[in-house]
Amino acid sequence: MKQQLVTIVLGEVAQAVRGEIFQPPLIKSAPVYAASAVPRPVMIGQETGLIDDRRVVFNLRGYPPDILLIQATLDVENIFQKEIIALEEKVFRSARLILQSYGGNQVFSEEYSIFIISGYQGEPEQFLVHAPVIASLLKSERLDLDPNEVEYTLKSQIKYANNDLTIIDWDGAWLFDPEGDTEEDLELLTLANLQLLRHRILDRQLDERLELLANRANKTSTGMWLAKNKDITEDLREIIKNRMASISELQRLERDIKLIGDWYSARFYDLATSKFKLEEWRKSIRSKLESLEDIYSIVVENFTVSAKHRAEWIQIIAFFFLQIGWFILIFLEIFHLTR
Repeated sequence: MKQQLVTIVLGEVAQAVRGEIFQPPLIKSAPVYAASAVPRPVMIGQETGLIDDRRVVFNLRGYPPDILLIQATLDVENIFQKEIIALEEKVFRSARLILQSYGGNQVFSEEYSIFIISGYQGEPEQFLVHAPVIASLLKSERLDLDPNEVEYTLKSQIKYANNDLTIIDWDGAWLFDPEGDTEEDLELLTLANLQLLRHRILDRQLDERLELLANRANKTSTGMWLAKNKDITEDLREIIKNRMASISELQRLERDIKLIGDWYSARFYDLATSKFKLEEWRKSIRSKLESLEDIYSIVVENFTVSAKHRAEWIQIIAFFFLQIGWFILIFLEIFHLTR
């Protein structure tokens, strides 16, 4: 029997990721269009580290434009023990250092552990005698969990064949497959974490844009007509740019995954995204986009009103000078007649 720990770290980096495009396999009853429906990573390279006197290889891939993936696979002798958490932490620590070397933002990163059991005989339910440890490792929790919590954690599972089983949670997943056919599952878990990270990044960007645009809207409402026309135009152009960029980014996130129907990969991905609360993130982002739309409307309205006010003032001033001109002409005419 083979037992493995796979760790993945996804993080936002300052530099654009570049490399040869890598196409992961999708082989478990996936639609023919699935390969072109998911984000395609690029191969970046490898780095090595020493953890507990063993050489660990970190495979580096990137998801353009700015997401770095660091993945490591370790063989372990007995995976059904809480001491594995200490090994996880050491691997994650090394991966964070690699992420940092690429200018990564550790605040906006995701860490995930996958525990793989393969090469066994019989049904995977035989390993549920270790249910308390399985649940603890899924949550990276050293404390003994309540039996109800253990039962709740193990409910998030999916089966494809009679002899395989996947259990998914927020911090990790267990993959039981006698053939070791877990490449697609690993890729789908990585994609779910990628989407979670991208939603978090977009949510942060919207917060920053809302704060910036609120300040601009406040400025326009307190006397935009007094500002220079060039400054007004520049502010409005920036607001339109941020609004369109935010809408485009959300549409891209929702467009990236098109695994539709009752396929194994679709159901697997749906289970993972439900554990990661991606729908709640989408609702939050849509709400902020609506706020962005409101600010945009306020600024456009103020811009229109202020432009109208400027036109009215120009007309008043022009009329005033016109009256002065007529007065001067009348005065000169009277002066000429009385000479």
